[in-house]
Amino acid sequence: MSERPVSEMSFEEAMAELEAVVGKLERGDVPLEDSIALYERGAKLKKHCEAKLKEAEEKIEAITLGEDGTPTGTRPVEGL
Repeated sequence: MSERPVSEMSFEEAMAELEAVVGKLERGDVPLEDSIALYERGAKLKKHCEAKLKEAEEKIEAITLGEDGTPTGTRPVEGL
């Protein structure tokens, strides 16, 4: 498990560590105190990943087309 602050991680780094945390917890061979620390780290990683995804979704734009089918601009995608 990384000691790096979650806030400094990219989405991919946080997701990879989250998968490692889940794997350790699923094996069930971690002492209780370590399990608690892993769970807390996993919760922070999950929250960070969700925030990064939300940021990405807000940046996605859909191309709008005019009546003749040519692009006229972009608009934010809604409902993601």
